[in-house]
Amino acid sequence: MARTAEIEVLLGILRQDGIHDEAVLSALADIPRELFVAPPFASRAWENVALPISKGQTISQPYIVALMTQALQLNDRMKVLEVGTGSGYQAAILARLARRVYTLERHKPLLREAEERFRTLGLHTISTLHADGGLGWKAQAPFDRIIVTASAQDVPPVLVDQLAIGGIMVVPVGEVSHTQILLRVMRTPTGIDVTELMPVRFVPMLAGTEEF
Repeated sequence: MARTAEIEVLLGILRQDGIHDEAVLSALADIPRELFVAPPFASRAWENVALPISKGQTISQPYIVALMTQALQLNDRMKVLEVGTGSGYQAAILARLARRVYTLERHKPLLREAEERFRTLGLHTISTLHADGGLGWKAQAPFDRIIVTASAQDVPPVLVDQLAIGGIMVVPVGEVSHTQILLRVMRTPTGIDVTELMPVRFVPMLAGTEEF
């Protein structure tokens, strides 16, 4: 099946599953997912499944990427923080929709691979940092939107503090050994409003950094 046909099949599945934001769907169609998966899985890049990458991490299922991106309600004036660069796929999608993307990754080899993919695709509005994602990126705060691609025990207060008033954070919360809940968190002048989106399974958010 040609790549274009594979993309159309995937977009049809996503629409059936409730992804209605055409800008999000267009971004998914534009970014070559095969560039972000491990070579042995390149033939499955456009399937609606999560796939393994190095360092015990995964590239998320396209539906989850689309759902989380849609929940952010992005526009091209926004400044976005991503916690957990991974393969770089989610950041590449965000870069199609937001003014500026700041992405953090604790595994240096993963970050270097993602940076090379960004260069290949000419994505010059993405800033990267090798850092503990749970600490956010205070020097660049506040952010209009924050997306967290690893599960936290609870809504991270450090990240809430880096979210602009009226801003939205999408984050999976819960025990790693159990199904987590994907939350949409809006910061208000008096606190946060939290909406549960769906059950999910993500790798855990870990403290510290890894050099190798």
